[in-house]
Amino acid sequence: MIKANKTSMKLINIAGIYAILAMVGGVFYREFTKFNGFSGRTTLGFVHTHLFLLGMLFFLIAALFQFHVDLVSQKEFTLFYRIYNTGIAVAVAMLLCRGIAQVLGLELSKAVDASISGIAGIGHLGIGVGMILFFRLLKKNVV
Repeated sequence: MIKANKTSMKLINIAGIYAILAMVGGVFYREFTKFNGFSGRTTLGFVHTHLFLLGMLFFLIAALFQFHVDLVSQKEFTLFYRIYNTGIAVAVAMLLCRGIAQVLGLELSKAVDASISGIAGIGHLGIGVGMILFFRLLKKNVV
């Protein structure tokens, strides 16, 4: 049995929140498409996987590292944490926007379509920058 400390429990709790959000995203995808009689492909299906993999799984792995290296108490961790979580939130919000528009059959103008893509790209960029910061943090603390 692994004895968790306060900071590793924080990461496990964050992973749990992402797991709940992922399940809600999956149920929303399934029920929203069924309610609207939609049977094609939609970006709503990616909300579930983004939240599970980039949210839950990533923070569970971070919690495992936290057992061996105190990452959370370092100031660089706060920067990673803010950028990474903001990136996930922005990317998932844009996946929802595009997916809902697809299911409802909304005709998006070129400007709105490009805006959704651009903002989603910024969210994914934030996720990437966050991952780089996390790896730098790990590299700096692993002997």
